[in-house]
Amino acid sequence: MTTILPKLPGRVFEEVSEKASDVDGELDTKSVDIPPLGVPISDDVTRRPLWKRRKVSPDEIATQPSVFDDPATLETYRPPPQYENSHRFDPLFRWTWGEERSVVRKIDFRIMIWAWIMFFSLDLDRSNISQANTDNFLNDLHMTTNDFNLGNTLFKLCFLIAELPSQLISKRVGPDRWIPSQMVLWSIVSFSQYWIKDRGTFLATRCLLGFMQGGFIPDVILYLSYFYTKNELPVRLAWFWVSNYMSHMIGAFLATGILKLRGVHGVAGWRYLFLIEGGLTGLVGLLSFVMMPPGPTQTKAWWRPKGWFNEREEKIMVNRVLRDDPSKSDMHNRQGLTLKNIWSVLGDWRQWPIYLLGLTFLIPVTPPQTYLTLSLRHLGFNTTESNLLSIPSIALGTINLLIFCYMSEYIDSRIGAMLTLQLWALPLLIALRTFTKHTSNWVVFAVVTLITGFPYVHPIQVAWASTNSYSVGGRTVSASVYNMFVQAGGIVSANIYRSDDKPLYKRGNQTLIGITVMNIVLYGLTWVFYRTINKRRDRIWSEMTTEEQQEYLDTTKDKGNQRLNFRFSY
Repeated sequence: MTTILPKLPGRVFEEVSEKASDVDGELDTKSVDIPPLGVPISDDVTRRPLWKRRKVSPDEIATQPSVFDDPATLETYRPPPQYENSHRFDPLFRWTWGEERSVVRKIDFRIMIWAWIMFFSLDLDRSNISQANTDNFLNDLHMTTNDFNLGNTLFKLCFLIAELPSQLISKRVGPDRWIPSQMVLWSIVSFSQYWIKDRGTFLATRCLLGFMQGGFIPDVILYLSYFYTKNELPVRLAWFWVSNYMSHMIGAFLATGILKLRGVHGVAGWRYLFLIEGGLTGLVGLLSFVMMPPGPTQTKAWWRPKGWFNEREEKIMVNRVLRDDPSKSDMHNRQGLTLKNIWSVLGDWRQWPIYLLGLTFLIPVTPPQTYLTLSLRHLGFNTTESNLLSIPSIALGTINLLIFCYMSEYIDSRIGAMLTLQLWALPLLIALRTFTKHTSNWVVFAVVTLITGFPYVHPIQVAWASTNSYSVGGRTVSASVYNMFVQAGGIVSANIYRSDDKPLYKRGNQTLIGITVMNIVLYGLTWVFYRTINKRRDRIWSEMTTEEQQEYLDTTKDKGNQRLNFRFSY
């Protein structure tokens, strides 16, 4: 997304000097020289693709150009008083790259790492069903793989249903309160799987787990957007989703040990797996109540009396985020959404191509990934071997996730990076379709490992949907709608591999090949769609005089991505 800045008249402002504050709010003796507003701000370094950015000195001004540099547009975009960080907003404020990097490092350590731990816990609880499958889970409960598919379908359906209500609750009470509450609730369901005894209780716990976990991911992404700029968020989300892979990898090692408890006190190993990992999530959930501050300027609490950031650091956090995206001040972090807000986002046809891609883009690789451990058992590997042999695909997926997310930032192209998933999967699925019962087990293992080690570019698409929303309320709803489509795609995926098609699933793999080809075409059409809208707006905007542009900004009723000076990211 790009917001076209109005042409700024040449003007020189009086030079301002500020003193930095320490943690206690006392003025430090070291002063920071602030250059004049207007000319002495940084060029738009962060708005360029990574490969076009020049190196900057730590002492160079980091303040980026924005609508706040022109008195006319300043009043149009000025944060309202009810915005929780409005007391730290200052259009005259300047800071250096050294200061900004220091603040971002603090955010990474104090906000991002805990978000990573929370997501790790989520995936530990929703993926341990795969490890349970290696310990005769289905046989113990007298179920078939079709029952397993139904459980996954119900989980994703309930996850989908809970997405939007969860986001609405989070927006009303604050993600810092709702996310820990969610974690405690689903941990109770997770360790309660210790007592499931048949198909009915299995399906019931799958439904409850989906309800409790639904909305968690967009809730956390909304929370992270309070601290990071739109260019920083995709890379942070890449590391955020690394926890997905790490939970699978560490979960495989944990399962290898825990499942050896099978027979202790006459209890199956998979029961201990659910009990122990569910308990770990509950502990993380309780700690999250004290580890998540409401926002950048609200880190003080009775257990943290000095807070995490001093006054100057708070001003840097608030002003750099608002300069990057002024819409982040349009709602405070305890403000709920109205039905009108929700309906306007659902009716935004410009976002629907991303939603539709969310439905289909992961389908080609999801069934092989879900059935990895079962496939390894069918190939003759035992419980321990199946869990350990799942680790290479996890390691490969982690590496690919980071490479392709950084590549997206480097080439400044969302669709270019997203296409790599489809192009990666297509030849491997074709190879899998040609296998017979005489194919070497190790050849099958190698191809399935490569498929399940696909470049997980989902963080790019999540950030893409968020960027093209351009409002807090819009992001809240669009993130939920997008994730609902992703979960719907998961429901489709859960029913492609069927019992009458095992163990080679030739019919299922043929279906996956067709969906992959369709996805390649859909990404091409989406590229044309957004490029056409941007070109049309470029033409209209460039034909307007400076006065007409300003009049439009002052009088238009267009909001968010409907504005003529808004450019869609693609």
